[in-house]
Amino acid sequence: MTYQPKSDFLRVMSERGYMKDCTDLEHLDAAMQKGVVPAYIGFDCTAPSLHVGSLVQIMMLRWLQKTGHKPVVLMGGGTTKIGDPSGKDTQRQMLDAAGIEANKQGIFSVFDTYMTFGDGATDAVMMDNADWLDTLNYISFLRDYGPHFTINRMLTFDSVKLRLDREQPLTFLEFNYMLLQAYDFLELNRRIGCQLQLGGSDQWGNIINGIELGRRVDGADLFGITTPLITKSDGSKMGKSADGAIWLNADMRSPYEFWQFWRNTSDADVGRFLKLFTELPVEECERLGALEGQEINDAKKTLATEVTTLCHGAEAAAQAEEAARITFEQGALSEDLPTVSLTAAEIGEGISIGALFVRAGLSASGKDAKRLIAEGGARLDDVAVDGPGVMLTVDDLATPRKLSAGKKRHALAKVL
Repeated sequence: MTYQPKSDFLRVMSERGYMKDCTDLEHLDAAMQKGVVPAYIGFDCTAPSLHVGSLVQIMMLRWLQKTGHKPVVLMGGGTTKIGDPSGKDTQRQMLDAAGIEANKQGIFSVFDTYMTFGDGATDAVMMDNADWLDTLNYISFLRDYGPHFTINRMLTFDSVKLRLDREQPLTFLEFNYMLLQAYDFLELNRRIGCQLQLGGSDQWGNIINGIELGRRVDGADLFGITTPLITKSDGSKMGKSADGAIWLNADMRSPYEFWQFWRNTSDADVGRFLKLFTELPVEECERLGALEGQEINDAKKTLATEVTTLCHGAEAAAQAEEAARITFEQGALSEDLPTVSLTAAEIGEGISIGALFVRAGLSASGKDAKRLIAEGGARLDDVAVDGPGVMLTVDDLATPRKLSAGKKRHALAKVL
């Protein structure tokens, strides 16, 4: 019989579909019933925001706090200087210290909306592995911890094996990443008693390394949980749309666009996404996910509003929903739509409609805009665009003009 967790956190993880693998479920369950268990997830500072591909891990930390445990958000100020080879074919672009710090601050703003930070027993804390990795003595580190890793085993981990199988180069710098991530777990256990690491399924090998290092060096009792790879029903990865990543920071992806991303969820994904990305009761998620016809569209609006509320707040979610209602149900213009503002100098004697669609983020390139227009999917104020060379002047954009790519993606264009 499959073991059924008794602790609140692990029951939530199991019931809502967050958990793929756990290193020692029964012992972890016992520890979580006894008292507060600090748990961490690491996030490298490679961009000024996380996107929805990281939202499962963020929600796990939120549930951890809601069920009486302590979330630890580990910023990879040190490991970002190296780069995790997991799932990559090329070495990560190197960032300088200023770029890493700026990205770190942008990422923190996301977590600040999902959990409570402070000094209490279950308050979240943010730490940076640069605090210990930047001061490591390389020779001492290799002498003390290198003997606990074998090249034979490291070559079997997916982060290494898949890169080599595809005959893509893996630098010695990247090869060190898994040692440093394992050392992070050891340091967090020593500093704040962290017992659990959470991560995506591609991090299983790295998590196991940390657990074994803690056991061998300090006799620590550590655990790991991984999440399944979250894909859409069509098999595509979460986190991307036709015009790029769905960022969690409002200055990189507006609440309206964020709301629209979730509103456009496929029927088959609604129930599963409600369980993963909202806090609605499981029974309600299943009920909404089983609806059909017009009712499933209402369920998608519920999904979009609930997720946007968690990420951007109730007011932004309500404004996004109202903007969508005005735009789609009344055919009117809403000032809450994403807006591209151009100066008169930028427009000059005129700007082509194709270039305007690119500037508004409705097309990825001029070629993409031409294809959209040729297929009849581009509209200006709800009227089909004749061709990519149609020119708009400063006078044409004196009042906001509505751009539409298909039936679901809209933006406003105006002169500053």
